[in-house]
Amino acid sequence: MTAAFPARSSARAGRADSPWIRRWNEASASRLTLICLPHAGGSAGFYRPWAALMPPEVELVAIQYPGREDRFDDPESAGMGELVTAVADAVLPLLDRPYALFGHSMGSAVAWELAHELDRRRAPGPRRLFASGRAAPGTAVTGHLHRQDDDVLCAELARLGGTSREVLDDPGLRSLVLTAVRHDYRIIETHRPEARPPLSCPIHVLTGDADPELGERRSRAGAGGWADLTTARTEVRVFPGDHFYLTPRRREVVATVLRRMDPSLTTDARRTWPSTP
Repeated sequence: MTAAFPARSSARAGRADSPWIRRWNEASASRLTLICLPHAGGSAGFYRPWAALMPPEVELVAIQYPGREDRFDDPESAGMGELVTAVADAVLPLLDRPYALFGHSMGSAVAWELAHELDRRRAPGPRRLFASGRAAPGTAVTGHLHRQDDDVLCAELARLGGTSREVLDDPGLRSLVLTAVRHDYRIIETHRPEARPPLSCPIHVLTGDADPELGERRSRAGAGGWADLTTARTEVRVFPGDHFYLTPRRREVVATVLRRMDPSLTTDARRTWPSTP
């Protein structure tokens, strides 16, 4: 079991009690926060290995969606609006210092909606938004995979990579995975973003050079449509790999994120991730 660290200040008290929040690195010396949002079917634990690369100046926070792992029995969100409202409630106590949002795939759309929801509440906005592995909301191609049978969903997971064949071949694990995937695909495939003014923070688009989700739209000029969603600069960084490029390229991705958050930051290469008992 992961140890819980004490709250840094009274403004952040109670954050460890939120079922939405997961964190794995000591925060007492942190001056920046990186809030990470998972892909469809993913969990906060996807970002857990990043904690070993975080310098003391950055607290890593990941969001745990309902309907999976330790939240398997929690009610699923009815749609993107309900999901984002709950995430905003959970992260508000964490915004007492500068922060950035990082979302992969579906998580990038959640991050964009979250930035707008926090702005609506007059909360501090993100210093940066990192959008990984998905075109901009309103331009991304959607379908009806959440209505398809398990074999079709498994084929989609195989196309994107990131899910081991052993998991999909195990009936029990497959059922657990597909329950979360189907729920999240319903949210992202029925998401119809409202027209809003652009954000004011820089947007950094990250993708794999063989990621089928962005394809030719990953060019620096197009940036998968993200350039139209901010008045600030938009940057594209392409890594070798498929849709889940950020797993084998973890160290490079984290180093890129840290440099964009603050050029003085570097990954903590001296740390190693402890084995799980």
